[in-house]
Amino acid sequence: MPSPLRILLVAGARPNFMKIAPLIRIIQTRIGEGAPLAYRLVHTGQHYDDRMSAVFFNELGIPAPDLNLAVGSGSHARQTADIMTKFEVVCQQEKPDWVVVVGDVNSTMACSLVCAKMEIQIAHVEAGLRSFDRTMPEEINRLVTDALADLLLTPSTDASENLRREGIPESKVEFVGNVMIDALVANLEQARASTLPHRLGLRTAEFAYVTLHRPANVDDASRLAMIMAELRRLSDRLPVIFPMHPRTRRMCAESGVAIEANAALKIVEPIGYHDSLCLTENARLVLTDSGGLQEESTYFRTPCLTLRPNTERPVTVTLGSNKLTSVERLATDIDDLLARDARFGSIPPLWDGHTAERILDSMLAHA
Repeated sequence: MPSPLRILLVAGARPNFMKIAPLIRIIQTRIGEGAPLAYRLVHTGQHYDDRMSAVFFNELGIPAPDLNLAVGSGSHARQTADIMTKFEVVCQQEKPDWVVVVGDVNSTMACSLVCAKMEIQIAHVEAGLRSFDRTMPEEINRLVTDALADLLLTPSTDASENLRREGIPESKVEFVGNVMIDALVANLEQARASTLPHRLGLRTAEFAYVTLHRPANVDDASRLAMIMAELRRLSDRLPVIFPMHPRTRRMCAESGVAIEANAALKIVEPIGYHDSLCLTENARLVLTDSGGLQEESTYFRTPCLTLRPNTERPVTVTLGSNKLTSVERLATDIDDLLARDARFGSIPPLWDGHTAERILDSMLAHA
């Protein structure tokens, strides 16, 4: 009997968890069918707040990590160094055939650097995304990871084209679709059973769903104050539900920006994945700076305004229901969006719930 193909799956931060869950499910299914596979889940602990981490493992049905590096917070350099030091020991002990990294967080880049030095094959899920803005830490992580990866699994055709322009050999690149949508499809029934809209008194397509956490939006006191003022203005027209990220809440307190929640502007604690999907599907509009919410709103065809000057997911704009905005244009863009149809745009190719299967098949073909 052949030795099993040994796979390490790496998750570090909240956005990773939705991408790892479908891969675990398909690997477990293939093992049950007799495929010679073995996997272990490594959680780097980059997100250490239980509300931002453990709840997602529970809701997504991800088993407890086999290994938790527990690196916690710190500067980019310190966090990256801690992950590399601890993950190197894991690789020495586990001797994997493949390490799968997802997304664009520090864990993604750090573990890729370790594998490249140790000559372990790296598969990068969500490869090729580019914002073309190197002031974003995530963009640096993407560029480094894609330069090192042995198999680059892209979620959209524009991502594949980015890699070709960068000189990545065609043999390393495979367009497999968006694994985030696999998680969405698998969790849609639970999401639709959420009672959160009812508990908050929200009506379908008659509320706005807001998430903001990026430093560019929340670290500048004047900018944050302008955003909160615009949310109060919007709440005069329809209810606004804003699960506030711990970082955003802390910055409001430190900079003296009044939160001033009221009956229409509902500031709540962070919510779970199912509740978030439910709000995204049923909102009249989404206002976010999250990459994942751009994709999820596109799948639901829910109008979305992304408070960023660029996006590494342009397919959400060209095919989907997303539009980039700024603090200065926000009021106008909200007015324009509310004047449009409640649903528009189309679902991009291969955002069909079967991406994890294509990812595993590609890894087996390249083993």
